[in-house]
Amino acid sequence: MHNRKQQISIPADSQDPVAAASSKVQRPDPEVTPTAKRRTFSKAEKLRILAAADACVAPGDIGALLRREGIYSSHLATWRKQRKVAGESTALERKRGPKADPAAAEARRVQELEREVERLRAKLAKADLIIDVQKKLSTLLGLSTGDTPSEPK
Repeated sequence: MHNRKQQISIPADSQDPVAAASSKVQRPDPEVTPTAKRRTFSKAEKLRILAAADACVAPGDIGALLRREGIYSSHLATWRKQRKVAGESTALERKRGPKADPAAAEARRVQELEREVERLRAKLAKADLIIDVQKKLSTLLGLSTGDTPSEPK
């Protein structure tokens, strides 16, 4: 059987036990590593990489380009299709997420304006009621309304 003391023995060349202990114990780095983030390519980057790929003529040049740029061949295929469809205009700069429907946006705006009109009409009706009550109260109390501006008739 092996002796456990032989497995964990201090090296003979080092007489300092603190230095020997610190050299044996390797502590992991306490820093938290950041999570990976998906790369995005601008329109100019895509066109530059496509131009470089189109200029490759020797066997292995495209592979070297892919390794140098850190991309896959599927990127090139997708970008070439987008370039073909759009003629190098807007397809390479595609926004993610749901697309805005102009008809739905207009209908939503109309509904908002109609709600605002109803709210303002209700507010005006309340204000008219308050003014009528104030007029009746001033006539009942016999207060003069001559100092207030008269309503145009």
